[in-house]
Amino acid sequence: MASPSKGKSTPRLRRSQPEASSSYEYDQVQEDEHHAEIYQSPSSRSEVEKFFESPSGSVIVVTALTALAFALRFYKISHPDQVVFDEVHFGKFAAYYITHQYYFDVHPPLAKLLFGLAGWFVGFDGSFLFENIGDSYTTNNVPYVGMRALPAVLGSLTVPVVYAIMKESGYSTVIAAFSASLILFDNAHVAQSRLILLDAALIFFMSLTIYSYIKFKKFRYSEFTMEWWTWLLLTGFFMACTWASKVNGILTVICIGVAVLIDLWDILDVRKEGHTMDYFYSHFLARAGGLILWPFIVYLSFFWIHFRVLTQSGPGDSFMSPAFQETLAGNELLMQSHDVYYYDILTFRHKDTKVYLHSHPDKYPLQYEDGRVSSQGQQVTGYAHNDTNNHWRILPTKSLPETGRGRIVRNNDVVQLLHMATNTLLLTHDVASPLMPTNQEFTTWSKDDFSRHNDTLFQIQLAWDAPESEPFKSKSGYFKLIHMPTRVALWTHTTKALPDWAFKQQEINGNKNPSERSAIWYAEDIIADQYGDDPADRDEDNRPVKKPKSMNFFKKYIELQLLMFQHNAGLTASHPYASGPLNWPFLISGISFWTDNETQKQIYLTGNIIGWWTCVVGLSIFVGVIGADLLARRRAMDPIPDPVRNRLWNNTGFFLIVWAVHYVPFFLMNRQLFVHHYLPSHLASALIAGAMLSFVLSETINYPISHATSKTRLRPSQYADVGYKGLAIFAIYAFILFMMFIFIAPLTYGTPGLTGEQVNSKRLLSSWTLHFAAKKTHDV
Repeated sequence: MASPSKGKSTPRLRRSQPEASSSYEYDQVQEDEHHAEIYQSPSSRSEVEKFFESPSGSVIVVTALTALAFALRFYKISHPDQVVFDEVHFGKFAAYYITHQYYFDVHPPLAKLLFGLAGWFVGFDGSFLFENIGDSYTTNNVPYVGMRALPAVLGSLTVPVVYAIMKESGYSTVIAAFSASLILFDNAHVAQSRLILLDAALIFFMSLTIYSYIKFKKFRYSEFTMEWWTWLLLTGFFMACTWASKVNGILTVICIGVAVLIDLWDILDVRKEGHTMDYFYSHFLARAGGLILWPFIVYLSFFWIHFRVLTQSGPGDSFMSPAFQETLAGNELLMQSHDVYYYDILTFRHKDTKVYLHSHPDKYPLQYEDGRVSSQGQQVTGYAHNDTNNHWRILPTKSLPETGRGRIVRNNDVVQLLHMATNTLLLTHDVASPLMPTNQEFTTWSKDDFSRHNDTLFQIQLAWDAPESEPFKSKSGYFKLIHMPTRVALWTHTTKALPDWAFKQQEINGNKNPSERSAIWYAEDIIADQYGDDPADRDEDNRPVKKPKSMNFFKKYIELQLLMFQHNAGLTASHPYASGPLNWPFLISGISFWTDNETQKQIYLTGNIIGWWTCVVGLSIFVGVIGADLLARRRAMDPIPDPVRNRLWNNTGFFLIVWAVHYVPFFLMNRQLFVHHYLPSHLASALIAGAMLSFVLSETINYPISHATSKTRLRPSQYADVGYKGLAIFAIYAFILFMMFIFIAPLTYGTPGLTGEQVNSKRLLSSWTLHFAAKKTHDV
């Protein structure tokens, strides 16, 4: 503690006890906890407190908590026997693993692989595809209970992990049980853990990551020992599992990254320990290997398994590049793609919107509604249906051999497209398109009029960096059509349909950004060859059945990662139960998971409001205490003993980093957001709430807690004094928490059905949108 300055009094807000000589351990627990102050001898504690702080007492407590967690999460897990909420997605993906059909999803594969493994283990054959919420499991003989058991187990085991985090952080058994009970009796955590959803796996692996990192930090005086390396690598492993379970698991990676940067910054400070730069480099390289390289290898391994299992063509094919699709057995591109020859008659389709490149004799109007004028040329549009006006012949602009593969169209060839029905050539020019004044109009020009020959020249650029001589193929030959003189790309969009004069078809125009990702087309069919014959009769296409091609793992991985990122960012559609991050800590709104109109049963995702608001209070107290302490120290006051202060900064501060990193980024996202995105941060806030209860109840902490070595300086110990008051507060609070859990339980378990008046009574906040509520009537 700071000594008072001469002539000045230093206010003290906490008393110090006489120094005791009973128990001397070693130096720092958290950074700079080195003041030799002893507040309490362990022998002075009550027998009850001694029992709960003993290993056997702790085991009894955590066993009871774990048993309760399993009971609450497995209670009536078979209800409802219908598809609930996002089981339509993640149950379906598990089925695809069993049938080996390729699918696409924005989330990494680990949790879904585990669901597939669980389904296979309990005998699920993958034939049921979870098409709609409310589809019956029992009618279709789906062993869904075994699949739901996986998240129930993971959710149950999260409770003892939370308890272990608090114990390893130096808190008493009562405080650890308090934090664990906030997760144990939380309706939102229970609801998420009883269904085929990803969050239970995400939160379980996140909690293991926090636990492992704390264990790693406790061995910081035993650096580079077997135990130190073990916990470093386990932190990296569980961090990779968190990331691989759900896309927002990347926030756990960032969280550990922030903590490691703070740790390395501290090691770099020569004024504290006087370490050499070689010492710093060794720690930097160890963490880079254990928390960057090793987790990335683990993360990659799950994708390797993902690709090895999904070998058959499936519903996700169309998201991937042609080269990727041709690695899947039975894929249409692999089985039915053919080389395109000059003079073939083709139909072209837009990759994203699926409309055909179309033209008809009707002309653009002389003047548009906004006063702009057109070329009055022949209309070129996008048409959704197969039609002879979609037929185009591909013409060469170079000399060709009479026969052979030299007549195949190849990447970067310059071609002309002849519209068969009107015998005109596709053309674009510097005239504004009908709907987009910044883009160019597409029209056609008489085949026999060579005055605008250059404006009819287009280059075929195969997508995904195809080699120069790569043949252009039907089905798989995704390409951009680039106009040679102006370098615009053939493009279409669904922003607005053309007016009645174009039969409300889709606009085709020239996009001045040739790198536009959505300007991708493909040749749907080869209608006929130069002589009007079926191209399937060409000798070079009479080959044995095609086998799936190979593709480098890293190319597949990178392609999938980019698509996952793009589609996740594109989830911007509105949803009736979407909510903003500011509402989440206060449970302003929930999510309707499932309803049964006949029995008036429903599952509504919301948390235990007492527990969640307690966590908000805990967060507020922590911020207030830290702020007040900073202000006091600026005025030369020392209100908090150094060991307690450093436990607040380094341990509870770490919990705050976990909370903030898993919460704040959602304020920057424009995608759909739901209250269940807050569950990882809620777990962190439960840890903070426990730490704050300990701070309020006891002027001391369990200190030190890190592992000593023979070179560690011994320092006096102290023990947290929560006493009988802590046990009584926990018992009363846990009972209240449990009663609130029971009160909301019909909305969590979806049973029993509730009358309208009962539903109204469960609506603790007016913003909760519950089904089957009775309409309130008022006397006139």
